[in-house]
Amino acid sequence: MSSTEQDHHQDGGEKKTAPTEPGAVSSAPEAAAPASETNETDKAAQEEAPATKEEAPATQEEAPATTTESDKAAQEEAPATTTEADKAAQVEAPATTTETDAPASSEPKPAAAATATTTGTTDTAVPAPIAQLWALAKASGHPEIWGVTLADPADHVPTRIILQKYLNANDGDLPKAKDQLSKTLEWRAKMKPLDLVRKVFSKAKFDGLGYVTKYAQEGSAEPEGVEVFTWNIYGAVKSIDDTFRKLEEFLEWRVALMELALQELDLGSATKPITADYDPYKIFQVHDYKSLSFLRQSPLVRSASTETIRVFAQNYPELLKEKFFVNVPAVMGFIYAFMKLFVAPKTIKKFHPMANGANLAKEFAASKVSGLGERLPANYGGKGGELSAQGKGPLLE
Repeated sequence: MSSTEQDHHQDGGEKKTAPTEPGAVSSAPEAAAPASETNETDKAAQEEAPATKEEAPATQEEAPATTTESDKAAQEEAPATTTEADKAAQVEAPATTTETDAPASSEPKPAAAATATTTGTTDTAVPAPIAQLWALAKASGHPEIWGVTLADPADHVPTRIILQKYLNANDGDLPKAKDQLSKTLEWRAKMKPLDLVRKVFSKAKFDGLGYVTKYAQEGSAEPEGVEVFTWNIYGAVKSIDDTFRKLEEFLEWRVALMELALQELDLGSATKPITADYDPYKIFQVHDYKSLSFLRQSPLVRSASTETIRVFAQNYPELLKEKFFVNVPAVMGFIYAFMKLFVAPKTIKKFHPMANGANLAKEFAASKVSGLGERLPANYGGKGGELSAQGKGPLLE
């Protein structure tokens, strides 16, 4: 793709076209070749409709510029005008909604929520909307989503969580949730994402472009005690043409990265249901634009971004926790300031552009995972090893 993303020399290297990653823009790891990981496009892209922003490497859409304390404050006051297209851009582009955010409406419908418990099983009285989504999934020819084989939500928490995410992504609108769920099941049956995790991709095209890392709080059994990240390192792209010319291949690589992140999230072992307001089962996305130019965008990157946004908005709803755009040129600040006038506050709060990637570690002081910031790589302000050492990505050769 969540999930280049132009020429000139910067930092002693060749400046590459920044891939546009629309969305992680509304909408699903996490880690598009472009940038980030929905309806949130969620669901316009459903929803992954032709949003020209999102998961592929970001350029204009996914490249918000640096923020200051005042910027952050401004984010909270930004007007909330989002469209279905905005959602699709969530997944990988800070320009609209996130791949997991639901579309903003003047009269939002409350999402049907499952009762939270810590027992590992759900209440026998499954909410009617969840029961109807389960009936639809059971009747499909491919009752699997994100590595979880769907089962009766009355006694299978992982299934209840997934179905609730589809409701949340659509603001509790059951017909829309059914439509999105049905399309996801059809897409997974055709795309076979789990097989892509085992597929070997070209090292020359994708080496160093994406990683997944997981950090856990020792001794904690709570879902808040685990943080999963997808990293899109666009400066690692050696050739825009080689990496993005074959759209299908790039999309498969991006999906493989997201599925790896979902394996680390481990929804199949979840014991705590979610509600419309409580959902700890989400992923952080980081898009690094160091050494990239945002002045121009390759048609190949634009195409990859658009398709990534569409796919992630439709098939990975409610999975984005927050998205960080690091090493973004300060000159792009005015674009982000402009965006805040039109993007819904709840969505804009999930996007954090920063000029200096070394400040990233400071963003996780409130995490339930102790010392999370220090565990990040040194170039992101932590004391941990390089991503190539502590992270993993799709198979390459």
